[in-house]
Amino acid sequence: MIEKTNSLNKKDTSWSGRFNEPVAELVKKYTASVGFDYRLAAYDIQGSLAHAKMLGAQGIISLDDVKAIEQGLAEILQEIEAGQFEWLLDLEDVHLNIEKRLTDKIGDAGKRLHTGRSRNDQVATDVRLWLRATTDQVIAGITKLQASLLDLAQAHFDTIIPGFTHLQVAQPVTFGHHLMAYVEMLKRDAARFADCRKRINRLPLGAAALAGTSYPIDREMVAKTLGFDGVCENSLDAVSDRDFAIEFTFAASLVMTHLSRLSEELILWSSPRFAFVDIADRFCTGSSIMPQKKNPDVPELVRGKTGRVYGHLTALLTLMKGQPLAYNKDNQEDKEPLFDTADTLLVTLEIYADMLRLPVVEGGKVVKAGFMVNKENMRKAAFEGYATATDLADYLVKKGMPFRDAHEAVALAVRHAVDKKVDLSELPLSTLQEFATEIGEDVYSVLTLEGSVNSRNHIGGTAPAQVQAAIARIQAEIVQNDLLVIAKK
Repeated sequence: MIEKTNSLNKKDTSWSGRFNEPVAELVKKYTASVGFDYRLAAYDIQGSLAHAKMLGAQGIISLDDVKAIEQGLAEILQEIEAGQFEWLLDLEDVHLNIEKRLTDKIGDAGKRLHTGRSRNDQVATDVRLWLRATTDQVIAGITKLQASLLDLAQAHFDTIIPGFTHLQVAQPVTFGHHLMAYVEMLKRDAARFADCRKRINRLPLGAAALAGTSYPIDREMVAKTLGFDGVCENSLDAVSDRDFAIEFTFAASLVMTHLSRLSEELILWSSPRFAFVDIADRFCTGSSIMPQKKNPDVPELVRGKTGRVYGHLTALLTLMKGQPLAYNKDNQEDKEPLFDTADTLLVTLEIYADMLRLPVVEGGKVVKAGFMVNKENMRKAAFEGYATATDLADYLVKKGMPFRDAHEAVALAVRHAVDKKVDLSELPLSTLQEFATEIGEDVYSVLTLEGSVNSRNHIGGTAPAQVQAAIARIQAEIVQNDLLVIAKK
């Protein structure tokens, strides 16, 4: 991240000859955006270089001016990256700060850079360039988190855990299968961002303030130079559109929704009441008063930060809902929620990818703690709640009984087992046959946890063989997607 340094309040009165008095100090502070849009600096310079190159190619400015602009902007970028650039509040935003510095360095050539463009199309271009790069980072972060989950799923493809509906024990599933549900969610998330990127990757530059420009510009040349897929084809829409920012924030909100759901499960599973998993100490904190506490702060914060991202989505939708065409100062308010959404999402993906890694084992010893799974407690919990009752009903259907009759017979058997405080598998054969004469000695193989999960051996099922097949499919897709990205580059 580019750091701000030095003063933000140095006087400068070169803004415009249109005004008879300077802007009030309070208004300067209220309207300035340089305090946060400075992070667009590298992208602003990238866009300016492409614009200058086009102006030179079209004969709008001289090639000597282009050369001076390129040299000056290169020096400014070095100053910014070294933390030596002086950001001035009087210059309002990142664009005017860089332009003023460029003019100070190279004189009139710097003043010619803004020919054929406006800050309206300039900022829209900068934000799209930044968001395109950020979207690529998000997709990479999702892929890393998927990799951690895939490793966990492979390690526990046959570990049995109770599956829940209504947070009540429903049927046994494999832990690997449960984890793969989140991998599927993340797969959709990555696809959404990839699709969103297509609409981000259109060039607004050349729309100028709102109506285009009278100069003989070549927008397609700029688009190609900057790696855009094409240009925004209506100048009014080009400068006022923030759909791409809203869409990104919506996609981010869905990722956070999925991670918040996972967080809730991690919080429950790490509780002594469940004791299914143990999160490495470096992701937890203790209590200032209770010495025994190990609090799952990271998952709890992910739940909380999900609401933060939702708030940004609502803010952006509200920001745009009443704006007439074309650009309005309101749009300055798009950046802080967008920046914070991206920052929150990226760090969340990074920390979760690390937190859900398997322990690092060398020479038979754990050298770095990782995400630990208590198979015994998971298995024990799967015996609670008569999780194989549906398997018994299916068994009876296969013996010729209509499903609704089988459902009722098993319900009665479960009620009897509850009264006796035993599992269905612990009932004698003679007792089970009181509820359905079709039941034979082979029923006990159906009532085992392994029998239950193995019987669901179809695509999307929880059988260990299907979990491994699903892992292999996703891994192949990730490799293919990586190859496609490399090919595009």
